[in-house]
Amino acid sequence: MSKTPAQRARKHGERAAVAPSAQQGARTPVQPMRPAQPGEGNPKLIIIAALGATLFMFWYFHLLTLTQMTQLSNGLAMPDSLIGGFSTGYVQQLRGVLNSDALGQLSYVHKTAGTIFVVVFALTFLLVFGTWAKSKAVRWAGFAGVLVFAVVSIWGQIAIDDALGSHTFSAGLAALASVLVVLGWVLFLLLVLGGGAIALVSWREKKDEQPADA
Repeated sequence: MSKTPAQRARKHGERAAVAPSAQQGARTPVQPMRPAQPGEGNPKLIIIAALGATLFMFWYFHLLTLTQMTQLSNGLAMPDSLIGGFSTGYVQQLRGVLNSDALGQLSYVHKTAGTIFVVVFALTFLLVFGTWAKSKAVRWAGFAGVLVFAVVSIWGQIAIDDALGSHTFSAGLAALASVLVVLGWVLFLLLVLGGGAIALVSWREKKDEQPADA
């Protein structure tokens, strides 16, 4: 006849009162649950896709479409492509060779490809600074630079259309367009270099955090 738990406890101590299966379960170490690791690859993949879209739109707008527009301007480059700016005389030259159809086509390019490029570039570098900038000051400086770039670039395209399409030539509009184009290119280069530097620093920090192989 088997003994009751109370009888086993009196004879062998408290441990004997516990069923053998329970004792065995108590001795089995409980494996701690591994916390779920966030998907670190997802933001990286999104940024890579966004950078690819930005490169495509840069090629399409600056290197393809605006280059093709020179066929309508006797080989004169569009103001958007002149990184160092342009003079009021250059605007007068363009006004003399661009007819109403060509001006309408340039304005259409600005409203479509030009605007899309600016928006895609801005969203991409908001992601870059928001994901990889460790310092809050650097992150907000990057955000501010991206927003200023977007405003300046779109404003510059509008100023170009106004300077070329106005009924009477305005030296003030031509000068404003030139200043905005130069400022837009400067901001573009600063954001590209700054975003690249931040990405490189983040990559090196992650590489240093990885344990060395035994």
